[in-house]
Amino acid sequence: MFERLVALRYLKAKRREKFISLISFISIAGIAVGVMALLVVIGVMTGFDQDLRNKILSVNAHIIVLKPGYSLNDYDNVAKQVEAVPGVVSAKPFIYTQVMFSGPGNISGGVIRGLDLPTIEQGGPPAVQVKEGSFKSLVETPDAELPEVAMGNELAKNIGASVGTHIKIISPLGTLTPMGRIPRIKNFQVGAIFHSGMFEFDNTLVYASIPRVQDYLGLDDKVTGLEVQVKDIYAADAIAAEIQKKLGPAYQTRDWMRMNRSLFAALKLEKIAMFIILTLIVLVAAFNITSTLIMLVMEKTKDIAILKSMGATRRSIMKIFMLEGVIIGAIGTVIGLALGFLLTGILQKYEFIKLPSDVYYISTLPVKIETLDVAMIAGATMLISFLATLYPSWQASRLEPVEAIRFG
Repeated sequence: MFERLVALRYLKAKRREKFISLISFISIAGIAVGVMALLVVIGVMTGFDQDLRNKILSVNAHIIVLKPGYSLNDYDNVAKQVEAVPGVVSAKPFIYTQVMFSGPGNISGGVIRGLDLPTIEQGGPPAVQVKEGSFKSLVETPDAELPEVAMGNELAKNIGASVGTHIKIISPLGTLTPMGRIPRIKNFQVGAIFHSGMFEFDNTLVYASIPRVQDYLGLDDKVTGLEVQVKDIYAADAIAAEIQKKLGPAYQTRDWMRMNRSLFAALKLEKIAMFIILTLIVLVAAFNITSTLIMLVMEKTKDIAILKSMGATRRSIMKIFMLEGVIIGAIGTVIGLALGFLLTGILQKYEFIKLPSDVYYISTLPVKIETLDVAMIAGATMLISFLATLYPSWQASRLEPVEAIRFG
């Protein structure tokens, strides 16, 4: 098609068109920088979202089943009913309560969680990295010795504990006596120190076996609830509703999306806001495309007149200048994507940007590039580039051959 050939020819500047060519290069550079910034920032936001979600789910269940106002004592029967729901992988009992930890160096608040024996024997919750000791010591401790616990590395640092250290765990939900409620205090020994990668968990969380926590809290054979794992984490809300329907109003279900809704909603809103803000860089570069084409139309007035006198239609003239702008946008988009992939690859490999984990939950800057994000960035850039060509192309198509030759 001759429109494409003419558009490509106009991209090659002659001596007297060097200034127009310079503006074209500036337009390409502006679009490339905008696309690169978009790709890197959206990649970081997506990576942050996924990394945070993985860390939360490495410690917390996809769905929890509770009995409001009560503790579960028939949890084996309830677990069988829950596991019969389509999409459920497993349902395991857990105990969760707030306590105080007293170590050699300090006192700190936190929570103690009771884990079932199979989870402990497999080395603890998934994605939790053991720094010292072993989770298996939580069930292998002889009865004559102190029961052992696994402690987050930040909490261990705060109270001055290490593997083998004796600590006191104090529960405010103690024994009721004629003198009032007396807190429960029991000695434990640190058997393992773990790192989850999320400061909030590492600074407050301690694991112990369910029988040890039941004995400590005087729960007999009761647990706090059930932790449910599902095949599709994004279907957790629908599965939770199905479990609720099956168990009845005496039970309550909460899925991970509901429990962390405000956090992930804020991240999603921030991602959208960053996309809109950084798109402005591309929009500014698009004005350069418009100015380039306007100047090119003025420079090529005689050419347009000759093409029209030879039979070129207004539509063909519009196509020539539209293609010119779209080609500039496409070149800038490709260069920007290439630079963006290069920069995100460097960020992923070397992790040279460190973050304070107590502020951002994570210690390094995560990056995750998704195909949909790349398609949206490329699509938005090409759309803006195309819109920038409409006015100058329309102006070019309105030139009358006679007037253009006479005054060109």
